Amino acid sequence: MTFTNKTVWITGASSGIGEALAYEFAKLGAKLILSARREKELGRVREACENSEQHIIVPLDLAVNTEFQNLVDSVVSNVGKIDLLINNAGLSQRAPVLDTQLSVHRRLMEINYLGTVALSQALLPHLVANKSGGIVTVSSLVGKFTTPLRSAYSASKHAITAYMDSLRAELSGTGVQFMTVYPGFIKTNITYKALLADGSEQNKMDDAQNNGMDASVCAKKIIKAYLAKKDEAFIGGKETYAVYIKRFLPKIFARMIRKAKVT
Repeated sequence: MTFTNKTVWITGASSGIGEALAYEFAKLGAKLILSARREKELGRVREACENSEQHIIVPLDLAVNTEFQNLVDSVVSNVGKIDLLINNAGLSQRAPVLDTQLSVHRRLMEINYLGTVALSQALLPHLVANKSGGIVTVSSLVGKFTTPLRSAYSASKHAITAYMDSLRAELSGTGVQFMTVYPGFIKTNITYKALLADGSEQNKMDDAQNNGMDASVCAKKIIKAYLAKKDEAFIGGKETYAVYIKRFLPKIFARMIRKAKVT
């Protein structure tokens, strides 16, 4: 298992799953493009990666996505062929639907859906022209079902799920692989930044997240699934079973989810 001489672009690389993926891909020989808003944290991650001198930092904010084509063109001109884009950056939510302001819905859709689509669309012609490579998008289990306190977040993840399904169907046979990852409870700091009803940050760790799978384990499973050419990967603990319960036992799922501890 090697990515020697392959270039992997990871968004949300400054922490959590993205940071863990950076370390794993570096171990496998990849050249990394590390992106997130916090340039200082990206520098910390790069220095902690094996062969740090061969990785580059490209700061970006998914909420500011109108110039992504120029950004991608510049990166491709600089590094040459890009083999894999991992859309990992995103923002979560913890708020009752009746209290959640419309601005929260807009922000989550701008980052989790439109920003991810904008970057993917900008890079797609490059991948299709090369007839190789792939796009991995980190969605969430709530991209397949919905839990309390995540109405806007779940909607944005359902949207990116649909987009990836469309790419997979339309671009079949181009040589480009499209995989969607659906993590459950992974121990990262995503809950600290989760938006409350008024758009402020939650600024605390959920118990469920704190007891979740280690991000390094999640990263290894993502890479294994990609190499196995899977279309979808459900990663986490027993919470992943909910995908199948909803599909085959929808009434039981509906009763379960009302009582589920999701924070």
